[in-house]
Amino acid sequence: MKIIFATGNKDKIKEIRAIFGDRVEEVLTMKEAGIDIDIEENGTTFLENALIKARSVAAHCDAIVMADDSGLVIDALNGEPGVYSARYLGRDTSYHEKNQNLIERLAGKEGEERSARFVCAIAAVMPDGREFTSEKTMEGQIGFEEKGENGFGYDPIFFLPEYGKYSAELAPEEKNRISHRGKALRDMEEQLKDVL
Repeated sequence: MKIIFATGNKDKIKEIRAIFGDRVEEVLTMKEAGIDIDIEENGTTFLENALIKARSVAAHCDAIVMADDSGLVIDALNGEPGVYSARYLGRDTSYHEKNQNLIERLAGKEGEERSARFVCAIAAVMPDGREFTSEKTMEGQIGFEEKGENGFGYDPIFFLPEYGKYSAELAPEEKNRISHRGKALRDMEEQLKDVL
């Protein structure tokens, strides 16, 4: 049994393989599966975008297709960057620049005023057309600086008060255990245990 995951993100696929690796024969990226299509993520929620991606790829193959949409939601910024997390300030803008911009926009805010969460929605489309979805979060705060060498994207500014660490300071196994994507993937794995 193979899973095609609708992503080209190497860091993301690493996390997915770590969770699903022992249950399925292979987890392939779209490129590895030979699927080269442009998908317009025009949903207004993470779940809508995950379904758009999974359905688009499923139309081109006869395998289990999964897709996720994830991002950072900052309460004091009315939920920004939200579904635009990857495109925030433009696709070609570095995450260092994006992170600095968000830190600056929260100047003067302390503690709970800096509350934020990572959200991950996952959709799975079966070859017979059945669909499964999951959405999970990791709660935290936006830090005052970038810290840590692990993780990617917004991880260096995402502070986890209960751990006293930034997301980018967590070991990969620890992050997979508590992250939004780790939780959503394990929930999806549970939903699919009779299928896989």
